[in-house]
Amino acid sequence: MFENKFKIEKFSNFTLIKVLVEKLDTHIAPTIKSELVLIAGNGEKNIIIDLSDSRYCDSSGLSAILVANRLCKNARGVFVLTGLQTAVERLISISQLDTVLNITSSLENAIEFINKKGEGK
Repeated sequence: MFENKFKIEKFSNFTLIKVLVEKLDTHIAPTIKSELVLIAGNGEKNIIIDLSDSRYCDSSGLSAILVANRLCKNARGVFVLTGLQTAVERLISISQLDTVLNITSSLENAIEFINKKGEGK
């Protein structure tokens, strides 16, 4: 369906989007954005994007990440970004998005983060 560029898994209290390609760029970001809108439209408020397989991200990739963050915020949910490679992490800090986004070092930490935030509401 997405030519194995990313995988979407629905869990009880969050949806995981795992990007399976090295580059989160104009070839994949618009499709991810569309999926995010559908996911949010279905009532999901907690989303994790796992970028552990992605070594590169451009402005369209950042835009998809920000769409996810905004959709979760609007739904009073939690968005977590995880698995950042060095270049992607650098881009996010240069863009000063590390102050805005919830970023964890591993998928396990991201799930734990969502579970803790969920208890607090």
